[in-house]
Amino acid sequence: MRYAERIGRLPPYLFAELDRKVEEKRRQGVDIISFGVGDPDIPTPEHIVRAACEAAKNPENHRYPSYEGKLTYRQAVAERFRSDFGVELDPEREVIALIGSKEGVHNIHFAFVDPGDVVLCPCPAYPVYRTGTLFAGGVPEVLPLKEERRFLPELWEVPEEKLKRARMLWLNYPNNPTAAVAELDFYREVVEFATEYGLIVCSDEAYASMAFDGYRVRSFLEAEGAMDVGIVINSLSKTYSMTGWRIAYACGNAEVIEGLKKVKTNVDSGASGIIQDAAIAALRGPQECVQEAVREYQRRRDVMVEGLRRLGFRVEKPKATFYLWVPVPGGNSIAFAERLLEAGVVVTPGVGFGEHGEGYVRLALTQPVERIREALERMEELGVRG
Repeated sequence: MRYAERIGRLPPYLFAELDRKVEEKRRQGVDIISFGVGDPDIPTPEHIVRAACEAAKNPENHRYPSYEGKLTYRQAVAERFRSDFGVELDPEREVIALIGSKEGVHNIHFAFVDPGDVVLCPCPAYPVYRTGTLFAGGVPEVLPLKEERRFLPELWEVPEEKLKRARMLWLNYPNNPTAAVAELDFYREVVEFATEYGLIVCSDEAYASMAFDGYRVRSFLEAEGAMDVGIVINSLSKTYSMTGWRIAYACGNAEVIEGLKKVKTNVDSGASGIIQDAAIAALRGPQECVQEAVREYQRRRDVMVEGLRRLGFRVEKPKATFYLWVPVPGGNSIAFAERLLEAGVVVTPGVGFGEHGEGYVRLALTQPVERIREALERMEELGVRG
């Protein structure tokens, strides 16, 4: 069977390959402790589940939903954004529901990127920024994220000839996979850069609620002028342990939101009304569940960081996300990950997030403390040292 040429241009999706190797080990009887895919192990809070059960009984939710999402959902998003970041949004024009943030990240390219257009993509990064660009016929231009610059891109170092063809810039802070954060001074620089070169800024802020030690995450839309040049994409997946529910949103510049809506009307039929009602309960309901989850991830972070340091690894305590970005001895992330898999410990090779991720592995803190300690013991028994 011959695949379309665009499929041949795509890199292998790292997490699918990782799943295959893990399943092979499981079939061999190996007890797996996985720090691979960032999928929360903490259950969805009960009041959200109850809201979904009630919503399933509502006949209105048995019909096609609207493309842009229920107004009540979009209003709840605007209320939460105002509460968290002090940013005012028009829920009718500046907010749209997404079937998970991955859908929005992928589809936004089809609204604004023509074949041959350049999209500025950070590296290492969530792979869909690059693959979405490729699907739309665009050309990804890598923005290296380097440790010495706190994993922030050097925007002004992009070649002028690339900037003349550029249409879009991707940001992601708090960052996956590096766990880096961005402050308002950086976002102000982004607004200036985007204004000068006519770029649409897409800021993926899926981890905005996962901050530790009293740190306050800043949103791109807090920067003056940000609403003129771009949008934020955010998800309920990590905040409320709702990865399987597939509900998210995009908000910001009304013209960009309208472009995304035009694509969505042609490729999907909107997010389930049942799920939207559950999401409203999450956004408008008590937020103690979020705080409790953050405290648990912070406890896991502390145990894992201390354990890795005892083994000789150079690792910082991140201010946000539930990831650790750990330099590996020898610099070969795949070889290091395969060695750990011998002990049934799964980590994600950094090179899977792009060439500038080589030399690191990512650990998702999606295991309870007891399993984290067991994984550290296995690493020590295996003789793994930093």
